[in-house]
Amino acid sequence: MRLKVFAALASAALVFLCGNASAQDRGYEVFVPISKYLARGDADKLSAWFADNLEITIFSSTSDCSRNQACQLLKSFFKSCTPRDFEIVHKAGRTNMKYALGTLTAGGEHFMVTIFVGFKDSSYRIQHLKIERME
Repeated sequence: MRLKVFAALASAALVFLCGNASAQDRGYEVFVPISKYLARGDADKLSAWFADNLEITIFSSTSDCSRNQACQLLKSFFKSCTPRDFEIVHKAGRTNMKYALGTLTAGGEHFMVTIFVGFKDSSYRIQHLKIERME
């Protein structure tokens, strides 16, 4: 009898854990379009994923700015370093905050990109975007 109860509890726990894992994995889907637009160097489409106000760091210069200002900063970066490829190498986070680390190949150089997204008003938005040269 105890074995049947244990087996039933183990099955229920497995279903619960798998259900939570897939629900949490869905939150990482936000990085699919973000990755695509970074790889293309499409600042306009990427800016649609920006929060109204966000922090953007390019090299060692950090700015708290509006969505439009951040878009202009990225356009300037993409103009000087034309993107060729972007790949996510790590993702982590909690229910309402996720981050991803990726490598951007642009202008013949390699950059580490850190993207923090927060969940607000039923969608994830980029709160912080950081681009650093890899040495």
